[in-house]
Amino acid sequence: MGVRDALLIATGAYSSERLAELRSPAADVVELADVLADPAIGWFQTKQVVDAPAHRATRAIEEFFRNRSTDDLLVLHISCHGVKDDDGLLYFACADTDPELLASTSIPAGFLHAQMGRCRAKSIVLLLDCCFSGAFVPGMKAAIGMDAKEQLAGYGRAVLMATGRTEYAWEGNRFLELEPEPSRFTEAIIHGLRTGEADRDGDGRVAVDELYEHVYERLRESGVKQTPQWSSELVHRVYLANRAISLQSERLSKSGVRIWPQRRARRGQDALILRDISLKDAVTGKVDTISVETAIICGECRGLGTSADSVVERCPRCRGDGLNGEKDCETCTGFGTLIENPCPGCVGDGRVVVRRSIAAKIPAGISTGMRIRLSEQGETGPGGGPAGDVYLEFNELPDDHFERRGMDLHCTTDISAEIARTGGIIDLDTFDGVKKIRISGGVKSGKTVRVAGLGFPRLRASGEVDGRGDLMITVDVRER
Repeated sequence: MGVRDALLIATGAYSSERLAELRSPAADVVELADVLADPAIGWFQTKQVVDAPAHRATRAIEEFFRNRSTDDLLVLHISCHGVKDDDGLLYFACADTDPELLASTSIPAGFLHAQMGRCRAKSIVLLLDCCFSGAFVPGMKAAIGMDAKEQLAGYGRAVLMATGRTEYAWEGNRFLELEPEPSRFTEAIIHGLRTGEADRDGDGRVAVDELYEHVYERLRESGVKQTPQWSSELVHRVYLANRAISLQSERLSKSGVRIWPQRRARRGQDALILRDISLKDAVTGKVDTISVETAIICGECRGLGTSADSVVERCPRCRGDGLNGEKDCETCTGFGTLIENPCPGCVGDGRVVVRRSIAAKIPAGISTGMRIRLSEQGETGPGGGPAGDVYLEFNELPDDHFERRGMDLHCTTDISAEIARTGGIIDLDTFDGVKKIRISGGVKSGKTVRVAGLGFPRLRASGEVDGRGDLMITVDVRER
């Protein structure tokens, strides 16, 4: 399994007087980051870039898409002004954007498209909360038929975007804001993920297509003049979040801010497994199958821990905080909620214990003490929470024929007296198969022959192999 990373870029303050200030982007990304990072919902690693100049924003984007695995799930959210030039090309405004110098002072859609195109990840979700459908640089017009979807769509990615949070009109030498509204688009995304209402098919997870349907319906019901757009060429269905458990009641703090109880879903614990590995497998790498006893999500309740007719109540003792003073509430064991009728299959835990097999790709060059992380291959968390990770720690076993000394492999082989006297070619069975080894004439017992590049692989922290040591062959001359 790959990693789950989210980059949130928000720009509301602009140095150019020709770009009106936006009040919501900075607040939007804080709320969105909170729900995406929630272990019970999104379990994303998030990074925020707020009111940054163009060079910092483009650098963050390039770094975000570099050195990715095909299994990674990447979410990029951009909230700002969107501006098109005379050719209809789209640019995302930054804090220092000059409408006369868009290519060098903003984020060109072409740049973003190129970074996504180079990225190895096959699941990229782009969330655009921009007003590019209504905002144009004065004197410029959009090319007919060229819209944001066409400029940003591509294989392995989904694009969700708002057509325009604010409409603009041109008057004199600056934009005038007409009927300003808060960011309904991002609010609808946050609402769908946090409440779980975006789980349209009730399977306990929120897919990207379900999130779009929720956003579309919520904006339509709110009566705003805004129609979100959607484009997808994802390789498979991508799930952004687990469904949050809805509660029958809500509680507000004295300041009027809603207090959310602790989620019943918690992340599963990580597991460390010690594995012996032969020297041959350490040199060549392998795919290993590991049998583990672990917890998986309960099939009867889909991780919710409740019976079909049950409800989840806020704990009356701690009122949903999950705490009694500085300790976990004894009544709800720190969850903040109580289940009236637990699922009979998992007794309310949201998970059941089974034995299953895990396939692990062990790279060439692994050695004693090294660990490999199998992301989200550990136990499912309580309440159907995100799975923990499995760490494999290796112990390299000695080999009967080869000895490892640093990055070199050493072995001893017999040769005939004739080969030792006249020289010749011998066959040597190595970890890379049978190799032809040239022996120079006049060699004596104890002489070492070096074969470059057949030693132990140099495994970098990135997981890539950077060359190999040498094979050192000591010859033993058979006199008869």
